[in-house]
Amino acid sequence: MNINRWIRDIADFPKPGIDFKDLTPLMGDAEGFAAAIGQLVDPFRGHGITRICGIEARGFIFGAAAALALGCGLVPLRKPGKLPGARIGVEYALEYGNDRLEMHADALRAGERVLIVDDVLATGGTLAAAVDLVAQGGGEIVGAAVVIELAALKGRSRWSRASPLHSVVVYD
Repeated sequence: MNINRWIRDIADFPKPGIDFKDLTPLMGDAEGFAAAIGQLVDPFRGHGITRICGIEARGFIFGAAAALALGCGLVPLRKPGKLPGARIGVEYALEYGNDRLEMHADALRAGERVLIVDDVLATGGTLAAAVDLVAQGGGEIVGAAVVIELAALKGRSRWSRASPLHSVVVYD
């Protein structure tokens, strides 16, 4: 099923010149959301995934549904100051400044098989930080899955792993 009909473009958001891909209509439609989650996880069924690491914030939504679909747990990868327990973290560069992803220090056991999930792959910086964080936590990365890939921004070039990077929809 083509989920494009549930993805709308919002011109000039969050700033002029950006065409934002809005996933809220997709999330609001049971049929569309179910189709998107199925397409997100199908390439990873049978790979022994024990944890989904969902990247803040929309990656939590898709990650939680993916975890249910695969019968595994969810580990939230959060912005600083959002987790109450002992944390580990990774700083990464953005176009204009730096950011940080964190997870609970005990969120993963050594060797756990992890699928990283996010809503959009753009420049790849956040995904690269998630890879570093999962590795720091002892997880074995089985792959990554995103709902949308913005191919023109070349984020896939930062995925230097042998494991697959799967995109449900690719926009040039």
